[in-house]
Amino acid sequence: MDLLPHLKELSRTTPSKILFVVLDGVGGLPREPGGPTELAAARTPNLDALAEKANLGRVTLVAPGFAPGSGPGHLSLFGYDPFRYEVGRGVLSALGLGIELGPDDVAVRGNFATLNPDGTIADRRAGRPPTEENRRVLAKLRERIREIDGVRIELHTESEHRFVLVLRGVGLGDRVHDTDPQKTGVPPLAARPHDESDEPSAKTADVLNKFSALARQALADEPRINGVLLRGVSKRPVWPTLGEITGLTPAAVASYPMYRGVASLVGMTALEVEVGEDPDAPEGKLAALKAHWEAFDYFYLHFKKTDSTGEDGDFDAKVHKIEAFDALLPELLALEPEVIAITGDHSTPSVMKAHSWHPVPFLLYGPNLRADAARRFTEDEAAGGALGDLHGTHVLPLLLAHAGKLQKFGA
Repeated sequence: MDLLPHLKELSRTTPSKILFVVLDGVGGLPREPGGPTELAAARTPNLDALAEKANLGRVTLVAPGFAPGSGPGHLSLFGYDPFRYEVGRGVLSALGLGIELGPDDVAVRGNFATLNPDGTIADRRAGRPPTEENRRVLAKLRERIREIDGVRIELHTESEHRFVLVLRGVGLGDRVHDTDPQKTGVPPLAARPHDESDEPSAKTADVLNKFSALARQALADEPRINGVLLRGVSKRPVWPTLGEITGLTPAAVASYPMYRGVASLVGMTALEVEVGEDPDAPEGKLAALKAHWEAFDYFYLHFKKTDSTGEDGDFDAKVHKIEAFDALLPELLALEPEVIAITGDHSTPSVMKAHSWHPVPFLLYGPNLRADAARRFTEDEAAGGALGDLHGTHVLPLLLAHAGKLQKFGA
């Protein structure tokens, strides 16, 4: 159900502030039968103390059984039905890098990969190379690949193994399948249009296949980064913004371009975050949050590494990232937001090394809460929480209501 039209009718502006924290991929599974999940294994005294005063529940981001991508997961949490508001990863990453996209342009998210001599994939992320190595390799590709069949090729570093490919030309479509098979031991897929009769998308697919072949030739002498995987082929959509719908003045505190992009797409101001060697380090995000606290009334705060460690299958490292966030929590609470919520955009169990369909725990602290028996921010505690089982699009109305920003519905 699309709740945005109703929120537009009922929303009102108040001085109260909302802090919405997304621990990317935070949901997990036990490492062994009967054992704890990553959240349950972590020492989280600050989250535990907050959980005792808050309400908990579980959130399904898309639908039961659907493992969300980060884009649909976030859009759902921001109030946008992911089945109605669809956008590819390429656009989100491009917007996060500040790339201007015209109506004819197509953006694609790329992964550098390691390919075996027989062309099969050995590592979908090429060992997560440093971002500086990404820039070096992209510079090599820019020299070799500037145009394909009259379509201008633009390449931009995102971070680590990630890059953005922008196609600028006429007659391009974006209904094209990914070339990333999402597993190793098999060759990359060919780019194909969803519908063979869709000539603009067929043209885009042909350009992408030629780009992949040229990239492999150009990178043949590289020891690790010797192939590319492409996904999220997309054009920029035009949607109503959160400000237009709710009257909020929303801001995003995120360091990775994709998450800055999805926030920008729904009208958030992506605040500048100073990053060092670790883009996910909390110091820059906390400084940005404090510097702009008075200027906005809704803050989306994103942390990535709870997802990355899960995708790497590193249970202990994911536990450590959860504990690192717990240590930061007192400084967030010291800002005294009227409403604070903590959840994930999907689950990434380290035993699966991938996004999963499992609901994510959701914590809500603010005024006018019912009694809740939950004592920890974990999957099991959330299953018995007072908020029950929610859809992702229910999160925004709950935040607005507890912040006093929603009027009564109906007579």
